[in-house]
Amino acid sequence: MLLITFAFSVGAIYKAIDIMAKGLPVGIVARFFFYNLPYSIAYTIPISALFATLLLFGRLSSDSEISAMKSGGLSLWQIASPIVLASFVLVGVCLYNNCVVYPKTTYANRQLIKSMGVEDPIKLLEEGRFIREFPGYMIYVGKKNKNRVRDLIVYEVDKESGRVTGTIRADSGILTADKENALLKIDLFDVRIEIPSLDDPDDATKTRYVNARKYPIRLDFKELMGRETATKKRKNLTLPELAWRIRNPDREYAGMGEEDRLIGHNRDLVELNQRICLSIAPFMFVLVAIPLGIKSHRKESSIGMLMSLAIVFVYYLFIILSDTFDDQPQLHSWFYPWIPILLGQVGGLMLIRRAN
Repeated sequence: MLLITFAFSVGAIYKAIDIMAKGLPVGIVARFFFYNLPYSIAYTIPISALFATLLLFGRLSSDSEISAMKSGGLSLWQIASPIVLASFVLVGVCLYNNCVVYPKTTYANRQLIKSMGVEDPIKLLEEGRFIREFPGYMIYVGKKNKNRVRDLIVYEVDKESGRVTGTIRADSGILTADKENALLKIDLFDVRIEIPSLDDPDDATKTRYVNARKYPIRLDFKELMGRETATKKRKNLTLPELAWRIRNPDREYAGMGEEDRLIGHNRDLVELNQRICLSIAPFMFVLVAIPLGIKSHRKESSIGMLMSLAIVFVYYLFIILSDTFDDQPQLHSWFYPWIPILLGQVGGLMLIRRAN
């Protein structure tokens, strides 16, 4: 687990070194690295349980210890029971970590980065929800890939009355952060601008429409960086907060179209089910690893490692697929993480029964 957690934390180490290079105290850098650990542990505990179980039962089998215990009257179910019980303990640890601890620590990390003034404002534009952090604007991003966005809607809002004074819709756009001048530059392409009438803004017949091939927007985030709190993203929500959003989609996604509301609701479901499946994964991995470890009959650890990597690849492939199709509610991508869990548990129990 130490080795795998270290491998998962390499990105955080590079980020910590970059923060230290800015002249910040070692204590702040240590806090940044510590806050990253619970998120890494959410993935490393299941993988570590898989590796350890494969290596353990592979070695017991190659040294004929399994045969000796069977000769003494023990069944494979009895031999494996302490490891299976230990996996239940890991499931409990993972549930608490994934649903309570790591959402809070990732949010605390964002707060810490924000207090240091080094948070990338581009990351504030999260796809699938309205962004209200920039004064005078309300922004919705349909799809985002690094600094490129698609299906962007920008509402210009009067700061005093809160009334929408203009709407900008764009097929695509490019984001650029100018930290020296505290500006977020958005260059929009294939733009349609809606300008309500000043005399009667509610009368749609008096609204003027302007089309443009390119339209620049400049967002000032000086005030934003001066705030004490950062807005919570989906990854920062604890289980009760996430469940509230799922039960109240109309309130959370008020003002959005039906399609966008369904996409946001589906993304919440994907996040919730991924966390639960990651928590159950140690039990599933242990069930699969016990018979595979016995079957390998090798003293070398390479076979066990290769088996572990193959199983991990298949499992996390479904996690990636659920993220990939989270904007298509009709595909029920929230169920994808459960497929390897259910197949692994049934397959593991059948393999243990056969090996017994």
